[in-house]
Amino acid sequence: MWQTCHEMTKIVAKRPSLPDAVRRPPGHPGEQRGAPQVTGLASNYIDGASTGWHSHYRAQLAFAVSGVMHVDTEQGAFVVPPQRALWLPAGMRHSIAMHGAVGMRTIYVAPETARSLPAMCRVVAITPLLRELMLEAVRLPLAYRPNSRAGRLNSLLLDELRALPILPLHLPLPEDARLRRVCDSLLENLALDLTLEELASAASTSPRTLARLFRSETGMSFGQWRQQARLLEALRLLASGEKVTSVAMDLGYDSPSAFTSMFRKALGVPPSRYFGEG
Repeated sequence: MWQTCHEMTKIVAKRPSLPDAVRRPPGHPGEQRGAPQVTGLASNYIDGASTGWHSHYRAQLAFAVSGVMHVDTEQGAFVVPPQRALWLPAGMRHSIAMHGAVGMRTIYVAPETARSLPAMCRVVAITPLLRELMLEAVRLPLAYRPNSRAGRLNSLLLDELRALPILPLHLPLPEDARLRRVCDSLLENLALDLTLEELASAASTSPRTLARLFRSETGMSFGQWRQQARLLEALRLLASGEKVTSVAMDLGYDSPSAFTSMFRKALGVPPSRYFGEG
């Protein structure tokens, strides 16, 4: 159902603060201190499961073998489809929600080794070689010598990780309270087609101020941010089995072809082919 600006202001009234994150037990692969540089863990989750807010001593690469992961972090929200992965720096607070049955394979990298890797969260494409290296890495013992087969395999894994292409599957969330309320209201119903002027009126600010805040807080214009939000939600819906036509209508597009054009421009392939890629 479409909502008026007056109704929208009810949605944006309050947002809880970022929850405190818990640390995993010391024996967890993500909490290991010292050598080895790389450790792995295989986990499987049912549809609707969530890890809750937590953090790790080590940096990590979370890889979705199947299903889709929606990851909330301090740096924004990310959608991770199958055969893609999310890089998380050491100590980054995050929570992962599962859409579909998720087979997660996680590589943990010691902080001193991760200094040569991105300092920000990033969704990355997984090459066939890296995929096989990760699947093998989670089978290796947690302790191994650098000059052993496990050590050489993980050194190659790190080389591949440094060369990964970054995918545009990140939705930056603002820190400014006014803009955060506007963004939260849009996320509640992405089919809303309100203008910047209407949103500014509901937020008791001017269109110019709101436009400036979008640029300074997210690095995107209002239109770019809403399109990115719709793209990430589309990935979640498509991974859950929704048809392209249904997703296009749910997200406020005039036609499936308009939605497909946006999707292809952003990710290089039409939505009907995306989950078969990689």
